Amino acid sequence: MKPITKEVYLKWYEDMQFWRKFEDKLAALYIQQKVRGFLHLYNGQEAVLAGALHAMELGGKDKMITAYRNHVQPIGMGVDPRAVMAELLGKVTGTSKGMGGSMHIFSKEHGFYGGHGIVGAQIPVGAGMAFADKYFETGGVTLTYFGDGAARQGSLHEAFNMAMLWKLPVVFICENNGYAMGTSVERTANHTDIWKLGLGYEMPCGPVDAMNPVKVAEAMHEAMERARRGEGPTFLEMKTYRYRGHSMSDAQHYRTKDEVE
Repeated sequence: MKPITKEVYLKWYEDMQFWRKFEDKLAALYIQQKVRGFLHLYNGQEAVLAGALHAMELGGKDKMITAYRNHVQPIGMGVDPRAVMAELLGKVTGTSKGMGGSMHIFSKEHGFYGGHGIVGAQIPVGAGMAFADKYFETGGVTLTYFGDGAARQGSLHEAFNMAMLWKLPVVFICENNGYAMGTSVERTANHTDIWKLGLGYEMPCGPVDAMNPVKVAEAMHEAMERARRGEGPTFLEMKTYRYRGHSMSDAQHYRTKDEVE
């Protein structure tokens, strides 16, 4: 793994601060009705992205696909923040020419294949992207992100099965921030260790302290190297926490004041 030096720590700090400020600015613009539709902020989950970027080969070789909480990931992968902001404001200078908005930011050039508004839809798409990498022997790895709510979708099991069968170079990553919209993890299944879903497919899997970018970088490096060696997918449960509501319209009645504090 690339060494984690003082310079890396400083870059992580600068990047994570910028991502937080970017999202906070969007929240203010949303209240002013300059950003329309839904708006899902990444506040609290920044270490997941910082650690992953340290393990990736950027420039289009490694790819990332995620759900609709997707504003800062393309910035981390090299997209001009102005283009992301323009997309959110519905301008033609945006990453999807203003047609995608908050949930559908894309940059093929930088290896970012979107936000997806349909819960769990990106999971099989990410596996398909990894299939293309294997078919064309690019040496790339696809990072496929989804939330704890999407982990309950049937498409996850179909994607897991095929990814293991074909030994696809994909890392499946569940960003478990505790809540699917307003529904706690404890209420969605009889188990709370989401990473154990990988055991049924004999897929390497495990939990990660995702509030620590070092832990994330280490886990991601191991998983991506496994994929590059042709040994197939890994499933990581990133245990994180979102500081804001599911979206800007979320009143957060399901959280106590003590928990929010």
